Amino acid sequence: MGNVNCLKDFNFDSNVRNMNINIADTLKHLHIDGINEACSTGSNWASSANAEVRAITSPVDGKIIAQVKMATAADYDKVVQQAQKAFINWRTLPAPKRGDIVRQIGDALRQNKQHLGTLVSYEMGKSLQEGLGEVQEMIDICDFAVGLSRQLHGLTMHSERPLHRMYEQYHPLGVVGIISAFNFPVAVWSWNAMLAWVCGDVCIWKPSEKTPLTAIACQHIAQAVCTANGVEEGVSCLLIGDSKIGELMANDSRLPLISATGSTRMGKAVGAAVGARLGRSLLELGGNNAIIITENADLDMALIGAVFGAVGTAGQRCTTTRRLIIHDSVYEAFKQKLVKAYAQIRIGNPLDENNHMGPLIDQEAVNSYLAAIDACKAVGGNFVVEGGRLQGEAYASGCYVRPCIAEVENHYKIVQHETFAPILYLMRYKTLEEAIALQNGVPQGLSSAIMTNNLREAETFLSVAGSDCGIANVNIGTSGAEIGGAFGGEKETGGGRESGSDAWKVYMRRQTNTINYSTSLPLAQGIKFDL
Repeated sequence: MGNVNCLKDFNFDSNVRNMNINIADTLKHLHIDGINEACSTGSNWASSANAEVRAITSPVDGKIIAQVKMATAADYDKVVQQAQKAFINWRTLPAPKRGDIVRQIGDALRQNKQHLGTLVSYEMGKSLQEGLGEVQEMIDICDFAVGLSRQLHGLTMHSERPLHRMYEQYHPLGVVGIISAFNFPVAVWSWNAMLAWVCGDVCIWKPSEKTPLTAIACQHIAQAVCTANGVEEGVSCLLIGDSKIGELMANDSRLPLISATGSTRMGKAVGAAVGARLGRSLLELGGNNAIIITENADLDMALIGAVFGAVGTAGQRCTTTRRLIIHDSVYEAFKQKLVKAYAQIRIGNPLDENNHMGPLIDQEAVNSYLAAIDACKAVGGNFVVEGGRLQGEAYASGCYVRPCIAEVENHYKIVQHETFAPILYLMRYKTLEEAIALQNGVPQGLSSAIMTNNLREAETFLSVAGSDCGIANVNIGTSGAEIGGAFGGEKETGGGRESGSDAWKVYMRRQTNTINYSTSLPLAQGIKFDL
């Protein structure tokens, strides 16, 4: 697959060099070469002769990391056919056996955590700590899935007919399509794939075309385990492509489930296409998340949650804190705390663990950020911390920006919109009912939080009259989720649930069974049909 000689002249600032991070060694270790093939059904990598070749650059320094070939429609069809073939045998392997293979994938991820976390950070731009944390999420979901493989349970019900037994069981769906976004280039795939695999499905993954190299690395890691266990080609499939491949997946009746993570606009298109063929879709879309800070809050604790929630991953999380709804009595004091905290945020190369925030993913994201600032100012937003693009040699990629804070009204159009960047909006409230109405008064419904030491306020926020989001937290921020709980949101966030709890059921089909072990055939509801 080529070599990495073209990467030997990578230069980083002295802080990074002193940390002994060598990107060329990381790429070589993860089998990322100069030009990478478009698709894989396991150990077989291929692409059409006329495949487009794209250079993948890092937002950290603007350098080319490697090149990838883009899958064609013909490539796609070959992958689907192989996945269908693999499903026939994979589904018959006992679930605990499938779970053991996932356990081994988790072990392989542990062994590769440092290298893979480094690549996540360098290719996407999130801090090294967050890159390593993302790989840890993958390890955690493997552990969860291993236990789940022995708990794929149904229910037994009493029949109204004598000498009959009723029960329900779950069977795998088939070929599951996974479309992931750039901001979590590997974790979200693992949330879906590990559960789907223990459920007996096979997977086709289309990662973001902005971060394909981490996906290629994961495919190599997973396939090495599959090969060692004699798993045939097609259980783990990868397609590097743009939105055209995503459209093929959404419209393909051979894929009974499409799990898609991305913008609300993208999710609406996927949902419509999958719905038109009566397929299933699991949608994890935009968020416009708020923290309510009451007069009874621990302001120091609230500050940590708000700042990390707003600037973590440079504001490029679906769970990013985008709005702070602050009680009048503590508004000015908390605003001053925020301004002081923002002055201490260190922005720079994310591989330097001294930095809090890295770059945005690309120039398009920077332009969106700048346009949002202009739109906010145009309607009267008051910026208490100014934003802008950072200049200088350390920011040569052009993707580094300042996190900023604006005082706004919730109804502003730009506030109602999710901008995937570190822009934090502040607003006041007088009563808890008003605060909850502001929190809920956006089209999105992913994550929410309240900071309070008042039990009544906390319980009201969590009640039926409280947050309308899929995630509602007390005294923690909006970002970050544990594997054990189902992850997802309501309204324009899509309604999907991934990861923990009973999210596994979406990857399976339910079947109700009735067994008659009598010597007669009584009919339900007492109907008589004598011959």
